[in-house]
Amino acid sequence: MGAPSSARPQLHLGIGRLRHTHVGQVTARAPTGPASPPCPEAAGARGALAPRPQPQERRVAGRPAAVRAAMGELALALLALAALHGAGAPEPMENDSEPGGGAEWTSWFNIDHPGGDGDYESLEAIRFYYRGRVCERPVAIQARTTEWELPEDVGEVVHVSPKKGFRCVNKEQPQGKTCSNYHIRFLCPLDPPQRRPCSAEPVWMEWGAWGPCSRSCGSTGTRVRRRSCKKAKKMLCTGRPTEVQKSCPEHTLQGTVVSTTGAVLPDARIYLEGRPPVLLARSDARGHFAAAGLCEGTAANVSAHREGFAPGLAPIISNGSGVAVAHVVLQRLEKPYMVLHPKAKVRVARQEVTFCCKASGTPVPKKYYWYHNGTLLERKVHRYGSRLVLRGLVPEQAGTYHCKASTEAGAIKSAPAQLTVLAQGQQNCKPEPEPSLVELPSECPQDATGSRYYNVGRCPPTPCAGSPADQSGCGADTGRCCGVRRMEMREIPCAGSLLPIKVVAECGCGPCSQPRVLVQGRVTAADTGEPLRFGQIFLGGRKVGFTGYKGSFTIEVPPDTQRLVARFVDRQQRFVDAVKVLPFNRRGGAIYQEIKMLRKKEPVDLDGSRSNAIPLGEASSREPVGELVLPAGAFLRPSGEVFRGTVKASVTFLDPRDMATATAASSDLSFTNAEGEIVPLRTYGMFAVDFREGESGAALQTGPVEVRMDAGQVQMPEHLQKMKLWSLNPETGLWEEEGDLRPAGGSRGKREERTFLVGNLEIRERRLFNLDVPEDRRCFVKVRAYSNEKFNPYEQLEGVVINLINLEPQPGYPANPRAWGRFDSVVTGPNGACLPAFCDGQRPDAYSAYITATLGGEELEAVASSPKLNPNAIGVSQPYLGKLGYRRLDHDDPNLKKTAFQINMAKPDPNNVDETNGPIYPYRSLEECENAPVSANHLRFYRVEVDKYEYNVVPFKESDLTSWTGDYLSWWPNPQEFRACFIKVQIEGPQEYMVRSRNVGGSHPRTRGQLYGLRDTRSVRDMLLENTSGACVEFKCSGMLFDQSLVDRTLVSIIPQGSCHRTAINSLLREYLSRHPPVVENNHTAAFTMLAPVDPLGHNYGIYTVTDQNPRLAKEIAIGRCFDGTSDGFSREMKANTGTAVTFTCQERPVGRESFFQRLLTAPAEALAEIRREMGTSEMRRAPPEVMDFASGARAPGPTATRRTPRSRARPDPAAEFQAVWPRDAAPLPALPPDNLPELENKRASDTDKPEVRDP
Repeated sequence: MGAPSSARPQLHLGIGRLRHTHVGQVTARAPTGPASPPCPEAAGARGALAPRPQPQERRVAGRPAAVRAAMGELALALLALAALHGAGAPEPMENDSEPGGGAEWTSWFNIDHPGGDGDYESLEAIRFYYRGRVCERPVAIQARTTEWELPEDVGEVVHVSPKKGFRCVNKEQPQGKTCSNYHIRFLCPLDPPQRRPCSAEPVWMEWGAWGPCSRSCGSTGTRVRRRSCKKAKKMLCTGRPTEVQKSCPEHTLQGTVVSTTGAVLPDARIYLEGRPPVLLARSDARGHFAAAGLCEGTAANVSAHREGFAPGLAPIISNGSGVAVAHVVLQRLEKPYMVLHPKAKVRVARQEVTFCCKASGTPVPKKYYWYHNGTLLERKVHRYGSRLVLRGLVPEQAGTYHCKASTEAGAIKSAPAQLTVLAQGQQNCKPEPEPSLVELPSECPQDATGSRYYNVGRCPPTPCAGSPADQSGCGADTGRCCGVRRMEMREIPCAGSLLPIKVVAECGCGPCSQPRVLVQGRVTAADTGEPLRFGQIFLGGRKVGFTGYKGSFTIEVPPDTQRLVARFVDRQQRFVDAVKVLPFNRRGGAIYQEIKMLRKKEPVDLDGSRSNAIPLGEASSREPVGELVLPAGAFLRPSGEVFRGTVKASVTFLDPRDMATATAASSDLSFTNAEGEIVPLRTYGMFAVDFREGESGAALQTGPVEVRMDAGQVQMPEHLQKMKLWSLNPETGLWEEEGDLRPAGGSRGKREERTFLVGNLEIRERRLFNLDVPEDRRCFVKVRAYSNEKFNPYEQLEGVVINLINLEPQPGYPANPRAWGRFDSVVTGPNGACLPAFCDGQRPDAYSAYITATLGGEELEAVASSPKLNPNAIGVSQPYLGKLGYRRLDHDDPNLKKTAFQINMAKPDPNNVDETNGPIYPYRSLEECENAPVSANHLRFYRVEVDKYEYNVVPFKESDLTSWTGDYLSWWPNPQEFRACFIKVQIEGPQEYMVRSRNVGGSHPRTRGQLYGLRDTRSVRDMLLENTSGACVEFKCSGMLFDQSLVDRTLVSIIPQGSCHRTAINSLLREYLSRHPPVVENNHTAAFTMLAPVDPLGHNYGIYTVTDQNPRLAKEIAIGRCFDGTSDGFSREMKANTGTAVTFTCQERPVGRESFFQRLLTAPAEALAEIRREMGTSEMRRAPPEVMDFASGARAPGPTATRRTPRSRARPDPAAEFQAVWPRDAAPLPALPPDNLPELENKRASDTDKPEVRDP
């Protein structure tokens, strides 16, 4: 029910400081919960002020409801304000612009449309669609309409609750009224409030350790422990500071040794800690051990040691009956893994710098080593540990620094960090911007060199020198980077008008931008494409979320991550866990990845009391790669008990002889060598095991089992001596050695003798294994991606995922010569990408590589190899190109895709000058590969975009989020979240037509009438409809501008090029626009103009909206839905008559008849008079004074705030009207007032350089 007027004054008490409620939203707060008991001194100070409970949900009807005081104990000052509230004090208003240090507001959410029963913005649904965007316990909620109005202003009844969300029910509204469209946001606490401990009484500290036994074994002795008192106000603690315990003359020690998962560990050595340690016993098959005659006071701890596990320590606990107990837990020995890498730094001479690194592992690394340019620094001189501090810097200390952590399990190196030392007064960020070219619209004139590109400048995002106060170097500070300090507006003459463009005028240092880094994608079955619904996602050992109903997922990459390892788990256990090393773009934005999961093989029944053999890779067309031999009694319960019943055994083998399995393989086939470097493996197959009891389904382990590999499957003889058995660490994504595979004689089958490589392993916690060899014949391949087939250096694409699969050396397996051995994925940066691959310097065709490229799920096209190789197009000069044997996938079969190519991995000959300039570089030349100029040899992909053009007044490179500039005219107002909007246009005509959207500020006072940008798109033929095509045209979405203060409804004009006129508008869209004034008049039949909707309408309106952290990915998803004509589909085949917003009919002129555009050039007055007669005088009076033109520069009409009266109507401008259909390649039509139409004829008569006009 609505709150009475007397309840209107209210007080908001929440986490953080007191805030005020802005008039522009409804706010409700959740209770903060009970606080800790107060100290005795403070209890009296509070008096009888008792907080009142706060309602969990408010109902707002016309006026805001009263808000009660928060539950629990709060600060005295806030409770005093609560007392004022109870006395009827005026309500303090809450400022929603900045909630303060204690809490912060989320972004606005709008997931429901007010159709049906009403508008429901439930917290549960918001969490489903926006995982991680709302905290676990919001403390407040705000709601307002998408028109930025309060419910009380529109007279609607709503319900708000920070625990449940928001709802507006249509049947609760006044008669004849329905709910508006609302969006909401939540207030989330940052850090919990810190409570100071009470210090009114003295406190005993913790007891110390027991001292040594006073007597040796065999006689009675004592031991003592002590504690100290923390005094307060000169008061002493009550009790004794010492405690004495009598020990038994002798007693028995019993205990167990288990792993962290609870599995028993046999054959562990048990030591009594001391100097030296004394071996007491060994654990039996069930993990138990016992030792007699042990004096209780001899030592307080025992330790356990077992191969493959880190030593564990446990206290001896006596039960007073002569028997002591020790329970030892051992962690599996894991190689160290770097979790914090040193960062690049820029300092001025004489300053100091700090580098930090940190490694995890079992045991935790404690030894660190620091290197400068590869040379070990002396520990005694620099006194370093995991942190290296350099003081009084000099230029000679510049260079690369990296650390190495080591344990008994191995070592790991960090990524190198660059230190730049500047001289006093030297600037690392030059004020003058670097050149950066953008393409102008086609109607703009070319410069003196024949180019249509304009230099807008750019500031390279290089790090700036840190301040003297920034000395720690280990915090989460963003640092300072070079960026745009000042921009200037310029105007370029285009098609008789001026095209606005902003250019960088000055660069300077400022805070580095921190764009969100995301990985998005979809998880499906490798065999059927079935999505993994609601599967669990882990980063390391931490669960971070679930996949969606269609298998989609979004992972936010933690800061400072160098290697992103994610594990996808099917809770129904139908698929093998997929451990993936996911590429990501460190410069920000989202990378799209398709994840394939391997379906588990159907289990077979085994008799646990007998020996069993399971083939690995058996298929009808080829022999197995090997087999897994399980001796009798090998299956164990976690307790160590031998299981001899029926076992459900599932062994899923991933066979590299099948090319289709490469995408389903786990990890990236890498391991850490003795030097701590992550180096590649070459696989001969991997297998996952799952053993369960036949009746209960409980998981089983195994003791030692045997892996036998057929040596005849190894084509490279040198690999026979290096073959090893590996297991995957699911948290690091690195393979760790389990043991060697050694040759052993053996026979299999009745007719043939075979040699096997045999190894042993125990199947405990880890369930994924690999048959691999380390391969040291390595190289790097340079690949670049371009926005089109012109391959301009300044049109390279960033954020493209390049995938490389190493193929089996020739002649390969007899059954399948294209077996793969390794795969890698790298994301392109501003200078392309360098991919690791196996190579050979003796035989060019020993290894080959299969390379593809994707951007947001879209496959890019490779350069053609037939009918003739074109070195200039491929990017590699002869004769090296011939040695590489470049072949696109469709080289022999035109029906195959054009999105991949294959090359021989021929290692370059350093003595051959033709092979020293790329595209293949030796493994030790990674830096040379990464810094190679664009003129050096490289391999290419490009994006197929036919007649597609984008222009932004404020330049922005969508593949580089750091290039974003905060400006009112920015196309994308928020660099953290990109909203792409498209309108679907149906064109009925005999050919495909260019369609332009012109986007101008519509309602915001700072941008009204100013150009945001242009978008040109060619329509795509509908293969099922005759003479019909469709175009998905991007327009600038309405919404907040970069300052997040006011909404601007973009004024959008859709203009097809040619002899076209509008014939239909979507009825739902027309109705929506009429219900959301101001309404733009649409009397010009050659265009469609609207104030873009703020709401994401959907396919029923012909409007397609997608929000994502990557602009390209948002656009790709929206285009896919637009082509399909649905709000959740995806297609690349145009369905022109489905989900359409506006329809145009375009006609071709009859043969021999002069086109309208030619008549407008030769006799403009007669042509305009003819059109006036056709349109009618009344229609002309209702036309807007200015109409969007297809050329870029004509001014846009402002929105009509109110319905115009006849007195306010302006005379139409025919010259401006007909620029709307002016051809792009024709001479520009001057923007003249209608009274000067005779000047058009004079202009035509005097214009002797008029170009030839093509018929559109």
